[in-house]
Amino acid sequence: MILGIDAGSRTVAEAERLLHEVVKGLGLPADIVGCTHFVRFGTPHVACSVTVEQAIDLGDLPGDVGIAFGESRTGPEDLAEGAALAAAEHAAGTGGRVVAFPGQAELTGTVSVGEVTARSAVDRVVVLAQAGEPAAGTLLVTNDHIRPEWRDGHMTLVTMPASGGRLMPAEVPNPTPCCADHG
Repeated sequence: MILGIDAGSRTVAEAERLLHEVVKGLGLPADIVGCTHFVRFGTPHVACSVTVEQAIDLGDLPGDVGIAFGESRTGPEDLAEGAALAAAEHAAGTGGRVVAFPGQAELTGTVSVGEVTARSAVDRVVVLAQAGEPAAGTLLVTNDHIRPEWRDGHMTLVTMPASGGRLMPAEVPNPTPCCADHG
């Protein structure tokens, strides 16, 4: 089952912290799939979802967050709705930025595209603005920051060209905010 959690996080980093706190607080195993989801209704914010394959006590979660688990909804109505959206996107594989997934720890440094799909839950690797998928031997410089997304039921890592014919994830760690260098 998928657990949706929504605390009205204003940033992706804030939502990631919430996700990791929930996983730790519930004692979930390391090989879960956890995602962040953009909620575009009400005040735009970021919700979370996580796979749960064991019995959990929803009472262990903070009372001020929205929770969606199966048909159950708890917490403030707007946040419970955001949690339900996150859980539904995750379950359908139609949306969500994957923050935690099986094999993630194996994807550090430089690895081949074939190693990404063989060592982890990532099903597919694509390159921005290019048709098809890169060759399995193409090297990927991970920057130790892999954030696939759900696309059409597949956990898909979106990449972009890097120097030397290599690739790098399209999402970079600690991006410079837009307009940060304009004055």
